[in-house]
Amino acid sequence: MEAGIIKKLDETVVNRIAAGEVVQRPANALKEMIENSLDAKSSQIQVTVKQGGLKLLQIQDNGTGIRKEDLDIVCERFTTSKLREFGDLTSISTYGFRGEALASISHVAHLTITTRTSDSKCAWKASYVDGKLTGTAKPCAGNQGTQITVEDLFYNIATRRKALKSAAEEHAKVTEVVSRYAVHNHRVGFTLKKQGDNATDIRTPPNSTAVDNIRTIYSPSVARELLEFTCEDTNLKFSVKGYISNANYSVKKCIFLLFINHRLVDSTALRKAIEAVYASYLPKNSHPFLYLSLEIDPQNVDVNVHPTKHEVHFLHEDSIIEKIQQAVESKLLGCNSSRTFYTQALLPGANAVPGVSSKSNDNGGSSAAPEKKDKIYAHQMVRTDPRDQKLEKFLTKPTETKTPEDNEVDQEEKQAKCNPEDQNRREIKLTSVLSLRSQVENGCHTGLRETVKNMTFVGSVNPEYALIQHVNKLYLTNTLALSEELFYQILLNDFGNFGILKLSSPASIYELAMIALDLEESGWTEADGTKEDLSSYISSLLQSKAPMLDDYFSIQIDDNGKICTLPYLLDDYVPAMEGLPMYMLRLATEVEWDTELDCFQTLCRETAKFYAIQRNQASEEEDGEQGWQWKVEHLVYPAIRKMLLPPQHFAQDTTFLQIANLTELYRVFERC
Repeated sequence: MEAGIIKKLDETVVNRIAAGEVVQRPANALKEMIENSLDAKSSQIQVTVKQGGLKLLQIQDNGTGIRKEDLDIVCERFTTSKLREFGDLTSISTYGFRGEALASISHVAHLTITTRTSDSKCAWKASYVDGKLTGTAKPCAGNQGTQITVEDLFYNIATRRKALKSAAEEHAKVTEVVSRYAVHNHRVGFTLKKQGDNATDIRTPPNSTAVDNIRTIYSPSVARELLEFTCEDTNLKFSVKGYISNANYSVKKCIFLLFINHRLVDSTALRKAIEAVYASYLPKNSHPFLYLSLEIDPQNVDVNVHPTKHEVHFLHEDSIIEKIQQAVESKLLGCNSSRTFYTQALLPGANAVPGVSSKSNDNGGSSAAPEKKDKIYAHQMVRTDPRDQKLEKFLTKPTETKTPEDNEVDQEEKQAKCNPEDQNRREIKLTSVLSLRSQVENGCHTGLRETVKNMTFVGSVNPEYALIQHVNKLYLTNTLALSEELFYQILLNDFGNFGILKLSSPASIYELAMIALDLEESGWTEADGTKEDLSSYISSLLQSKAPMLDDYFSIQIDDNGKICTLPYLLDDYVPAMEGLPMYMLRLATEVEWDTELDCFQTLCRETAKFYAIQRNQASEEEDGEQGWQWKVEHLVYPAIRKMLLPPQHFAQDTTFLQIANLTELYRVFERC
């Protein structure tokens, strides 16, 4: 066999290979561009994405901008304003220094830059392909700062595009990057939204605090359990500050925000060292929330390790990690006196349902008939009839309960077009729908399914929580989460076979959208455009989807842009109509209309959110036949018992929380 001939690769091939190292997915590209915006002293950064950043990834800031004279070479490799010679790496104080980010992006996407400096009379717009300027930069209107638009990422690398996750997963990665930089750079305002959406995924104000942004992004439950953390060592030339969660808070996956010299990085060794400390404080398989900003003498840090700058090396790594680990342990010990302990449910799957006792014969098999029936003691008795005694009996104001047979339905508000069980159902063969159904079935937690199938409803605490009993265990269940998952599964299982809920009078989608945009939860700002224009867009969009909505979801929209019917999902159940305006808004902004599977999945999810029991339903009339308590007890939980396939994550979060073992509880009262 002859030796192969060595050839010099074409420059375009070399650049695309290098680009693949720097830009591995949309989140990597966004990280580089956010760092450029921060280097430009921006106080506001807005990110807009479409299809997880694959179709569109746009970042706009109000920083110093790029000089018009530099636009010719800004996308060429190794062009930067932040580094002059190799020795500068020992004291680098900016995020960027290699000059590869924009060049790499331009080799795998269509890149457009619109920028204006403070001394320029106008903005300049330029487009780039393979690091080169196409044509000449053109003057245009624009504010000070820079807007970078990346379109069709990896359009010329089919294998890389196919290897990426779904648009939803890529969007989650983008969200993670923006979230982490928003917490660390809390003096900068960050906004993240999907193109065409009015609502924002992330919005933090400028000049905020790290705790405020953690509260906004990661939820108040995290923020109220944080401990301020500091540690420094003059000999090792490092200091660290941040926030760590106390022993009251835990999640199923560690959330670790680590910045070294203000650069977002990861350190497996540091994470494992800190988690080893928390293992003594948290339940098994639960983890903490950590945000640490580590500052080390720049001369001791090597940032030039990997093209993505995700990894860094520093001197005395083991010693620094040991110091931080000791400081974390001291901090947790210091707060130990005020700890509050929460017990997670002993969830089904392991000893959730006691086995039927049977005596073994000499051969190791079960006896055909027990010789003597075991005596059942008082503390072993289990209530099996929900009519015996309900939670409402102990309330100061008992509420009247009615059986479904006694309930009369307002026929002007609700009219069934067809009952799917009484007529021939059409068979749905859409691959997307079958795939979504399969996901639900494969993701079912068998232990929880056994629990809900054989549960006894005890009573409602409030619209959000209820008590159920299974065998001799008492659970606090999240009605909001359970009802939303129930309606999502009903929408998939009865897809294309719904009856209708007829509105007593058709409602204008335009007017509903106007109402929704007035609500604080819509997240509308003047930057999103006028409410009138957005409402017109929502109305026209949903009108264009009317045939599909009617055919598959029994949502009828007439030629005047009015919604006439809704799907009839559960016998005698009518959703809270106060949520109809936000439902129309979210149909237009949250549904992924571009692909079939994502479209049906997000449409079913948004519809399920509308139909689910809502927190504010406590304000409804409680004694009426459509009061929230009646709905929960007689409609929702019986349907959960009959149909729901609980997903795996219900066993990890607090959807099911065991609050008592009735056998042990009986013994406590017995001693009193």
